[in-house]
Amino acid sequence: MSAYEELLRAAFSRVPDPSRYLTPATLAAYDDFRRAKNPDLSFRFERVRLGVAMSLLQLLADLGDHDESRQVLAVLHRALGARSATEIDAIIQKEVKHFERLYTNLYVNEEGEQLLHLFERTLDADSQPLMEEVIHEALALTQELDFTHDDEDED
Repeated sequence: MSAYEELLRAAFSRVPDPSRYLTPATLAAYDDFRRAKNPDLSFRFERVRLGVAMSLLQLLADLGDHDESRQVLAVLHRALGARSATEIDAIIQKEVKHFERLYTNLYVNEEGEQLLHLFERTLDADSQPLMEEVIHEALALTQELDFTHDDEDED
C-alpha cells in the first residue's frame, strides 16, 4: 500500500461510510499519476492533490468538529469526479466561497495548525517530490493526532 493510500485510509477511518470517499479511483490516483503520460500528467497530479487535501481537511474536521473544513472537503470530493484539470478548476472556482471561509473564525490548536500548514503546502506543491514530502509528513502526523474531544478542565 502506498503512503498516499495509507494517508487516505487513516484520514477517513472515523467516517461512518469511508467508501463514499475512498472509491477505487481515489485510492488509485497516485498509481495513475505515476503511470500517466505527458498529456495526462497534470490532470493525474491534480487528482493526487485533491486526495491529499481531502485527507487533511477530514483530519482537521475530526480534530475540531470544524464545519467549514467539511464544506471544503465536499467541494474537493466533487472536484475529484472531474474529467480534466480544467473541470477541476471550474468546480473549485464555482465554490471558492467555501475556501475563503475556511479560515474565518477558526480556532485550532497546534495539531490543527500543522494540518492547515500541510493543506497549504499541498495546494502549493508543484512536483511529485514536494507532494510525496507532504504525504509522508501528513501520514506521520496522523499517528500523533489526538482525536479525543476531552472537554474536561485541566487543573
